[in-house]
Amino acid sequence: MAKWEETVKAKREALANQIPAEWKLQNPPSEDEKRVIDFPEKSGLFTKEELEITGLDAATLVKKLQARELKAYDVAKAFCHRAAVAQQLVNCCAEIFFEKALAQAKELDDYYEKNGKPIGPLHGLPVSLKDQFRVKGEQCAMGYVGWIGKKDEKDSVLTECLRSAGAVFYVKTTVPQSLMVGETLNNITGRTVNPYNRGLSCGGSSGGEGALVGFHGSPIGVGTDIGGSIRMPAAFNGLFGIRPSHGRMPYAGAANSMEGQETVHSVCGPMAHTAESLTEFLKGVLSQHPWDFDPKVIELPWRQEIYEEARNAKKLRIGILTTDGVVDPQPPIKRGLEHTRKALEAAGHEVVEFAPMDHARGIDIINRIYVVDAGKDIQNALEASGEPMIDNLKVLVDLDNMSTPLTINQGWDLNLEKYKYQSEYLEYLKKNPVDAFIMPVAPHAAVRHDHYFYYGYTSIINLLDYTSVVFPVGFQDPSIDKKDESYKPRSDLDKQVYEDYVPELYNGAPISLQIVGRRLTEEKVLGFAEVVAKALKAQA
Repeated sequence: MAKWEETVKAKREALANQIPAEWKLQNPPSEDEKRVIDFPEKSGLFTKEELEITGLDAATLVKKLQARELKAYDVAKAFCHRAAVAQQLVNCCAEIFFEKALAQAKELDDYYEKNGKPIGPLHGLPVSLKDQFRVKGEQCAMGYVGWIGKKDEKDSVLTECLRSAGAVFYVKTTVPQSLMVGETLNNITGRTVNPYNRGLSCGGSSGGEGALVGFHGSPIGVGTDIGGSIRMPAAFNGLFGIRPSHGRMPYAGAANSMEGQETVHSVCGPMAHTAESLTEFLKGVLSQHPWDFDPKVIELPWRQEIYEEARNAKKLRIGILTTDGVVDPQPPIKRGLEHTRKALEAAGHEVVEFAPMDHARGIDIINRIYVVDAGKDIQNALEASGEPMIDNLKVLVDLDNMSTPLTINQGWDLNLEKYKYQSEYLEYLKKNPVDAFIMPVAPHAAVRHDHYFYYGYTSIINLLDYTSVVFPVGFQDPSIDKKDESYKPRSDLDKQVYEDYVPELYNGAPISLQIVGRRLTEEKVLGFAEVVAKALKAQA
């Protein structure tokens, strides 16, 4: 056994020991049982109160905790229990610290008892964190074996803001090695799977968050996104999730790959079961003035008037982007787009076709940005332990055939290419005005393991730095979402994605889309997401 494997073995044992004996499953579902999303309700292992608490969305929990209809300790314990079960069924936790969470929740209850008011706007709300965000006293391996063992001495800025607002931390969630993969697997924890169908991916790189929140093991979780890493897991697990524009949420102090790469910024944001829950999160963080702690955060407080106007809009002009012209969506996503179109029209909104503006060029630009250092940052992190690179990452970073890092001048040229594309897209939007546009998150519903071939539907939004909110539409149905045998692929890549669709294997996979607005329009796009969700609910 290699030294790195010994490190992994010890880490896995330590993680397993963090689950209390009374919460360990004595008769877990067999591996053949793919659907575990409703295991807590069917298992008889949870109390009625625990099921009621963990069935609430974050926005409702915030209200009940603020009004002291629920105690922080009871809420924390319920979600700790459900997270413990989630870990055993979908393998979603990188760090577990339930005892600290319960102690923190008890302190919050004591504070409310003594002062007659909550400590902050997120008082007692359990929040799970992607294993990039630092929590004082806990580890942050970020999927790298070489990073195991070091405990952080202070919180990331986002962690600090959430803590000040009253949030309770209890787990950190799994990520893929390097973060630069749309699925979630690494050499430490292995593969994280989808609670709706364990034969399908939970997405990535915030896949542990997606799986845990999807399982209701967390009411709201924080991910990051440089190419779709909030939106993919949100989509694959039937959740709402927001990719804010750069500068709206604090990132300082978080671990990352390719630190110092400033051409396309990674951003952080939440995923939850309702759009309203995302709103509560953003309001809570912004109430802590993150611009005083992270110099990259714009001093832009929450704009309630814009949000109210958007969520109460009676007639929006919404664009529908049915294909990016590179890879066409598979049948479930096509059905989701058409269903959303009809729901919005039935609700009185105007829906227009929204053609992509040369997305192939934009995707080429961002794919070159991802490897400006020729994979050196990732290579260094792997060499720290001697662990091998996961196969999924080799698609992006083939160290054996990688060119040399870009020179400074070549990097500047790439920056100019990005800026030119952004400028042209802005002009395109002015000539084709819409309040927002709806498009796929991926060409498929939650995908089979190791079958995520194309990230262009999300990465183009990162290049543009637009605000995007993912919303669920429904679920794949093999009897409805049949393969189009007459389809003629656009390219070899399009053919690969088309041929990968096997209706029976995608049974029950969540279908989700994203609604996109211009930069720094978080209040507006969240409001629009509520409008879309309401329209879809009316057509259910």
